[in-house]
Amino acid sequence: MNASELLANTLSPDQHTRQDAESKLENASRENYPAYMLMLGTELVNEASQPHVRNAAGLALKNAISAKDATRQQDYSTRWLQLDANTRNQIKAQALRALASTNSRVGQVAAQFVAAIAAVELPIGQWMDVIETLLGFMNEQANTPLRVATLQAIGYICESIKPEILALRSNEILTAVIHGARKEEPTQEVQQAAITALFNSLEFVRDNFEREGERNYIMQVVCEATQNASVPVQVGAFECLVKIMTLYYEKMAFYMERALFGLTVMGMKHTEEAIALQAIEFWSTVCETETELAWEAAEAQEYGEVPENESKFFAKIALPEILPVLLQLLTHQEEDADEDEWNVSMAAGTCLGLLAQSVSDNIVPAVIPFIESNIRAQDWHLREAAVMAFGAILEGPDPAVVTPLVHQALPILIDMMADTNVHVRDTVAWTLGRICDVLITSIKPEVHLRPLVAALVHGLADNARIIGNCCWGLQSLADQLGSQEDDGTQTSLMSPFVDGVVQALLRTTETASNEGNYRTSAYEAITSYVSHASPDTISVVQNIAVTILHRMEQLLAMQSQILGVDDRNNWNDLQSNFCSVLMSIIRKLADGILPLADRVMTLSLQLIQAAGKTATVLEDAFMMVGTLAGVMEQRFDGYMASFLPLLYPALKAHEDAQLCTVAIGVIGDLSRALGEKTEQYANAFMSVLLENLQSDVLNRNVKVPILSCFADIAMAIGTAFEPYLATAVNVLRQAGSIVPNPLDLELVEYVQLLREGILEAYVGIVSAFKSTEKVGLLLPHVPAMLELCQKCVLDSDRPDGTTKLVIGLIGDLADAFPNGEIKSLLLEDWIASELRGRNRSSSELKKMARWAREVVKRATA
Repeated sequence: MNASELLANTLSPDQHTRQDAESKLENASRENYPAYMLMLGTELVNEASQPHVRNAAGLALKNAISAKDATRQQDYSTRWLQLDANTRNQIKAQALRALASTNSRVGQVAAQFVAAIAAVELPIGQWMDVIETLLGFMNEQANTPLRVATLQAIGYICESIKPEILALRSNEILTAVIHGARKEEPTQEVQQAAITALFNSLEFVRDNFEREGERNYIMQVVCEATQNASVPVQVGAFECLVKIMTLYYEKMAFYMERALFGLTVMGMKHTEEAIALQAIEFWSTVCETETELAWEAAEAQEYGEVPENESKFFAKIALPEILPVLLQLLTHQEEDADEDEWNVSMAAGTCLGLLAQSVSDNIVPAVIPFIESNIRAQDWHLREAAVMAFGAILEGPDPAVVTPLVHQALPILIDMMADTNVHVRDTVAWTLGRICDVLITSIKPEVHLRPLVAALVHGLADNARIIGNCCWGLQSLADQLGSQEDDGTQTSLMSPFVDGVVQALLRTTETASNEGNYRTSAYEAITSYVSHASPDTISVVQNIAVTILHRMEQLLAMQSQILGVDDRNNWNDLQSNFCSVLMSIIRKLADGILPLADRVMTLSLQLIQAAGKTATVLEDAFMMVGTLAGVMEQRFDGYMASFLPLLYPALKAHEDAQLCTVAIGVIGDLSRALGEKTEQYANAFMSVLLENLQSDVLNRNVKVPILSCFADIAMAIGTAFEPYLATAVNVLRQAGSIVPNPLDLELVEYVQLLREGILEAYVGIVSAFKSTEKVGLLLPHVPAMLELCQKCVLDSDRPDGTTKLVIGLIGDLADAFPNGEIKSLLLEDWIASELRGRNRSSSELKKMARWAREVVKRATA
């Protein structure tokens, strides 16, 4: 089979043919990467070849360099950069030539490939002339396909690399893009590609937006493009306005007044849905931005500071113009609309909710007349829109303003759960869910609770969407009116309804379908009723336990009957739901689970074995075991011999970061549960944890909980941690030495998490030896511990959790050595400064700092 046939087969509708072709291509890539890439490049520029074959070649080239997974991307980048310069230059030349293809799909995939190469080479200072080459192509006015593909390539490059890498070329990029987006550009395809490229380059041109003249020109071109004869160009222009508002809100006052108010209101009324959706999104963005600015202003006021950015109150000013349009768009529902398809009425409802949060009380008097005039209308579109409007404005205004309206509306809404139209019932169920979630204080228990619960339970027999909303409402009632852990009462407002609601929810879950995820929603609601069960409803929880265990046994027995992917997914979903409910039951019943403990553990072990490589089910099963261990404490030791052989493979599943993380968490659960009995397992635990830390395959984020796990083991076994002390502290010191590049925000965040993990480990280790005759073993390691504390203190952006751990560790060390053993270290200026400056801290942190100051004072006396 030649290259053309192989590539053509990668697009075959026949799955086996396609998989076979992809496998052969993968093998070719591994066996002789340079020849493979040259072969594909030759096919990409071969004008005699079929377009779909050339397209397949371009995709294969891009996929050989670009990957979503970071580890794989690193491997692909290394492989590409290891090619000799001549081969790479030849392939890059082919990619650039392919931009001029008369077939638009080939040109587009070539643009993707060019961007993929640029994303690898530009950050390390290679192929720096690619932008100049692309800008040169833009001068070939007669070659429209080349100009379109070039603009696409520029856009993809801007999208895939950090702005600072191309900072020096931003002016030229912007000039080329804006030139193609102007209304004077005769070719709509070029305009569309230019607008898309502009969208992708908006973060690059921050300096240009700082200069008024250049900003004016950019805004003029974008605003003019919203009036273009081409719908795709208009849509792209409105998308640009949305992103500009996100990035440059503080610069927009002049343009809002002169153009954007009018353009976006007209856009929302546009008959083309794609245009209307982007215009609505513009105002959603404005509202989100201004709500966030209001929060920042309130926080700044609390601390007597001036906020960094101030709101321009665009939404409040535009309220009289945009609100009538949004209310009108609410009535544009489609009878047979796909529930997952975003349309103007959905977008308008979302925007109305954001508008309510932005303008708060101002929205209520403006919306109430619409609701009152339509809530009982004959046309279901009007009824549904009225209910949607009411539900949308519940969050944002002062509850005192909205509560009287809820009192008035609740009986009407409860009656409307029996409306003849399914869309109305769906929105009513959603609105009742919103009331239960965000305005629970507006419900008068003696008046509303019984009919409300009855209406929501009745809705559990309706369609999937309505069931999901009813489950949400019922769950919110449990969360907010059920028993709270520390309230000490024997009953709750929900107690009279718990048994009936739970039975209805269990009936709802007796289905093979999980359409719209409603079965999962029902199990989540059951979990809430368990978590918030008051003492007078514990018998209900016990009955749920028996029911769920029985269902789990039945499902495990059906393992051999699973036939296809759908059956397997259904089985997995159910097992995850069962585990979630059982974990909640175990926590609620505590010692009361002991009569069922053998049954729970047997099923957990069977589930782990039956799950195979299904990570999510394995994770749930392991977490259930960890929860059971936490309740049983040292009594769990009898299960360890059966459980550990199943846990160790998960701990060594380095390619599955999430599963490995959960398994590490279980070691922490077991250590806390078993206490000193952990000593017999400590050697095995520490060995596998240290092995994981040294793994090159394991995701670095998994290494943070490993360090925290050292603390759990140390605190469990106390001074028996001595054999591992030197190794553990050495590993922690090495991990703490990492200094991130401040421009790499992802690495900065990771190092902050890593330091928290190290501090937790140090706190646990110090606690294990403090107040024992072996406390002196810590002395050689105190400088390393305090060195890390000082690094954390120097980080002005450290999270509060880090500060708490630093102060706690300083206090623990001072407490461990009260007789001056580490006096010189504790007298460092940075320690005194850190323990003093706590004016803006929480009361808990202030209390901890006071304690730490006292013990430091004693230890340095």
